[in-house]
Amino acid sequence: MSEAAAEAPAVAAPLVQARDLAKTFDVSAPWLNRVIERRPRQLLHAVDGVSFDIERGKTLALVGESGCGKSTVARLLVGLYEPTRGGLTFDGQDAHAAFRTAKGRQLRRRIQMIFQDPYASLNPRWIVEDIVGEPLREHDLVSDRAERRGRVGELLRSVGLSPLDMVKYPHQFSGGQRQRISIARALATQPEFLVCDEPTSALDVSVQAQVLNIMKDLQREHGLTYLFISHNLAVVRHVSDQVGVMYLGRLVEVADKQRLFSDPQHPYTRMLLDAIPKMHDTGKDRTPVQGEVPNPLNPPPGCAFNPRCPHANERCRAERPALLHLRGVRVACHAVEEGRI
Repeated sequence: MSEAAAEAPAVAAPLVQARDLAKTFDVSAPWLNRVIERRPRQLLHAVDGVSFDIERGKTLALVGESGCGKSTVARLLVGLYEPTRGGLTFDGQDAHAAFRTAKGRQLRRRIQMIFQDPYASLNPRWIVEDIVGEPLREHDLVSDRAERRGRVGELLRSVGLSPLDMVKYPHQFSGGQRQRISIARALATQPEFLVCDEPTSALDVSVQAQVLNIMKDLQREHGLTYLFISHNLAVVRHVSDQVGVMYLGRLVEVADKQRLFSDPQHPYTRMLLDAIPKMHDTGKDRTPVQGEVPNPLNPPPGCAFNPRCPHANERCRAERPALLHLRGVRVACHAVEEGRI
């Protein structure tokens, strides 16, 4: 047997690796107010120790209620925020260190973002040709206007629009069409990794399906890797390979899509799934998500979910659970660890 045949096949490293990512914002009152009122500084831990991997060509979805830190994670991954702690490795290199150097420009070509609101993320004073062509100009990817027009036309065609649309302004399009323009702009630099921050939440359900299908087709054609952020579990089920559930800045469960939807482990994940109406359970009462998300400026001690959790005990109220490999998934829950669920 040859040496090459004897060697085990190498396991490809994940394209994206986040390790202990954290972002803290200082939301204190002005210094003079704090002195007069004798109030301490206030720190908001928007993201607090998030770790995950995304394999090349796969989709990780982050879900959770509003304010749990999903969009902050998105901005950390594309370099719009500098992490307070932790790091991000992209294709084997330290991404945040690279963002601060001359290599950062090259890295930004490979990482792009689709924003949540298609009405706010497009410049209303620019025609579509300028909007989609801007990344081509900024990264010197085309040499003249004729070449740029041709490339913009190809990008518009790839998202189901016509090259004739490039002379129009954003207000002449519907919400779904605007989001397609945003996707075309994100694809202009031929990125490998797309961070999608609730790209369909502002759209009607029928239009959502069209945009999601376009994104899945583009992923198949170009081998794209996605981080997909959403609070809509039906959308997540359609697009993801893996799902991470966030609560108050931390991941509480990470599992393959099929496993998470068929056998959720964390009580919060179960609560989110119970709130979804199901066609075959027409006579069954829906279980609403109980309670309110605690104030992130003053989170409860121990497990942040304990005030809303039916399985909480004294340990849950005193000790914060770590994200452990349990029952084939990663879950942060004392009740699951102790076999109480």
